[in-house]
Amino acid sequence: MDYITGGSFVRSNIDSSTTMSLSGLIKTLTDKAKGCVRDIDPQNDLTFLRIKTKKQEILVAPDKDYLTIVLQASEKA
Repeated sequence: MDYITGGSFVRSNIDSSTTMSLSGLIKTLTDKAKGCVRDIDPQNDLTFLRIKTKKQEILVAPDKDYLTIVLQASEKA
């Protein structure tokens, strides 16, 4: 799903209520991660965030005006 800052979506292949819920949570987490990176080194910025669980991976590529969020099933080892 592509999330534009301000709450609108360019594209999503999951239902709208799930998209709204996940995107809000992921946006909050991404903002906190950006803050952590800036606290460590003010010259750096968050360029990619990967969260892996037993069931899926969440891949986030933040940009100035939007987030690209990919949800994919985790591969079993």
